[in-house]
Amino acid sequence: MKKLNSLLIGIVAIILLLGIASFRLEHTKGAASGKVLTIYNWGDYIDPNLLKKFEKEYGYKVVYETFDSNEAMITKIKQGGTAYDLTIPSEYMIQKMIKQDALIPLDHSRIKGLNNIDRRFLDLDFDKKNKYSVPYFWGTLGIVYNDKLVDKGTINHWNDLWKPELKNNLMLIDGAREVMGLALNSDGYSLNSKDMTQLNHAENKLTGLTANVKAIVADEIKMYMINNESAAAVTFSGEASEMLDNNENLHYVIPEEGSNLWFDNMVIPKTAKNINGAYDFINFMLEPENAAANAEYIGYSTPNKKAKAILPESITNDKQFYPDDKTIENLEVYEDLGSNYLEVYNDLFLQFKMYRK
Repeated sequence: MKKLNSLLIGIVAIILLLGIASFRLEHTKGAASGKVLTIYNWGDYIDPNLLKKFEKEYGYKVVYETFDSNEAMITKIKQGGTAYDLTIPSEYMIQKMIKQDALIPLDHSRIKGLNNIDRRFLDLDFDKKNKYSVPYFWGTLGIVYNDKLVDKGTINHWNDLWKPELKNNLMLIDGAREVMGLALNSDGYSLNSKDMTQLNHAENKLTGLTANVKAIVADEIKMYMINNESAAAVTFSGEASEMLDNNENLHYVIPEEGSNLWFDNMVIPKTAKNINGAYDFINFMLEPENAAANAEYIGYSTPNKKAKAILPESITNDKQFYPDDKTIENLEVYEDLGSNYLEVYNDLFLQFKMYRK
């Protein structure tokens, strides 16, 4: 019996080894033929059905990896362990990558559908004439609150987060630019400030917020808010959209005194191996029906005007997620602060987090 078991185990081991060898061979063949496309994107930031559709239509095998911050993304690309063909950073990181000569300039003659993009989201300061990037999603940073746990209409401004009734009932996103930015905006300062007096004042003000902060997290915010476990949270608009869809007591507010307006764009790193595939994917995502499907699945705002026309009016007429021009005028886009001031923001944010403990 033992000999039989040993024989069976040996056969299984051989089958597994042959399977692994076959996979590696196919993967190598695919890579050699240019049919593997490696994409590096934010977590939960594309409709999985679109990846399957793209593979079927274009014949590529998509290798899809995710990151949780712009800084983690650029660090991984610089390390060079994986040759990413396409990634989707935010505007200030695109600006930084351009300065570092880390991106391939785009050949616009190879891009189909760029005219589908609303002109408000083209030719922006971080990438003039879209020489390096193509818009993917855009949105805002704001406050989600639960009207079962705090009176409706009482949370409208950043300074409302300091209210005593929010004691141990506020969730903050784990981001230095976001948290330092809201503190700066709350006193009328720019979220791109390089004034040390303003920055130190913001950190001191955050110290007074610690009694209200229940946790500083990322994706977990959705669970807390949907399950009525926290009264308020600072989060991005797309995350807020998903929360509101799952809990009728939640509301999203963009503070009128100012907040972050962000853009995530598709770019091709200089480390890319499958440039043809990267262009194919960009063109695929510019198709209105694909961009619309992605926006409806993810909940973030699409910059694709033809895709927006396909979406239900209940989505596109919602000013929480498609704010009007007057609201947008009060918003700021993150700028590349440079390594010195980025370190200052990170250090001050770390001091705030350490003070909480």
